[in-house]
Amino acid sequence: MLTIFKMQLTPIRNESDYQEALETLETVFDAKRGTPEGDHLEILSILVDQYEKKHFPIGLPDPIEAIKFRMEQMGMKQKDLAEVLGFKSRVSEILNKKRKLNLEMIRKLNASLHIPAEVLVQEY
Repeated sequence: MLTIFKMQLTPIRNESDYQEALETLETVFDAKRGTPEGDHLEILSILVDQYEKKHFPIGLPDPIEAIKFRMEQMGMKQKDLAEVLGFKSRVSEILNKKRKLNLEMIRKLNASLHIPAEVLVQEY
């Protein structure tokens, strides 16, 4: 196992390098922090993370789906959201994508549901 840690770390440039890095990560996953093996794991994890961010980006969620998901997490019903945004009919229109969120609504949702504003300002 120690021979793995003598390997030189190099940038991940293609799919083959990426797959090799993932295989190596599996073998060093339980390495202890502060050891040469742990250092190898940490650096390799950073390289893999950067490659994945560049080649497999994850976009922001749909604003309405984010609201629904957060409501579910918090055990909220539409009437609870109406207390934040106003009328029940307005909440229904928003959740059915018949009404756009305005700046005031975005601020209230950000403050009360802790959904990032960058998610809420997206077009849907």
